[in-house]
Amino acid sequence: MPSPRRVRLLFYIVLAGVVTMLFITSRFRQVQERDTRSIQDFYHKTTNAFGRGGSGTKDGDAKQKIIVGHDHDADGDIDEDDEIVARAMAERLKQAEQKAKDSANAKAPNRPDPPKQIVGVGSSASGQGNKQKGEAQETAEEHKVEVELEAIFKKSPVIIFSKSYCMFSKRAKGTLLEKYLITPTPFVVELDQHPLGPQIQARLGEMTHRTTVPNIMINGKSIGGGDDIAELDRDKRLIAAIKAVGGKPIEVSERFVEGL
Repeated sequence: MPSPRRVRLLFYIVLAGVVTMLFITSRFRQVQERDTRSIQDFYHKTTNAFGRGGSGTKDGDAKQKIIVGHDHDADGDIDEDDEIVARAMAERLKQAEQKAKDSANAKAPNRPDPPKQIVGVGSSASGQGNKQKGEAQETAEEHKVEVELEAIFKKSPVIIFSKSYCMFSKRAKGTLLEKYLITPTPFVVELDQHPLGPQIQARLGEMTHRTTVPNIMINGKSIGGGDDIAELDRDKRLIAAIKAVGGKPIEVSERFVEGL
């Protein structure tokens, strides 16, 4: 019967042999799998190259390298899924690049104007004629409105800008023309009947910050609209307000006294 020492020695020898065999088998499998993948890669690359018909362009070669060269979906194989993923990645990169360019152009302080907006000399300044023509028309219209307003303000120190169908204008005209005697007589401009009515009303809005009617003006200054005139009349302050703005050239008095 062998001694315990010999049994232990035999056990260690057998254990070492088993470990060695497992190591050799593992290495062999790794080498075999690597060879199999290399063959598959070669097969897919060759197939893709023939399938693309040999475009012969540098762009085609670059796209082929991007699509075929990597296992994008991490499934252990380079196939059509990888091609789809690669194309999607390339498209996203292209969109991101274009977005970055657009953002940079939008923020650029010295970005050139489009040709239609360029005013100058040469064929590139195609906006020259359009801008000069527009400015000429706008200047002529504004000049016509200014001339008309100057003529209106010369009619009387007190001007009532009104519209014939406006109830607030009718009430203000009734107060200023019938209840009070104002000398010189206020001049009434019915904007809905004037050929430049909309333009005059817009210009008055710029001058007085009042875009509605009636708009009562004394010596070129607005004292308010229909509600303002009604409130001044109710509080017995209308005469004082007109004289304060119009001065001595304007005489104001009530035509009658209630109860008499």
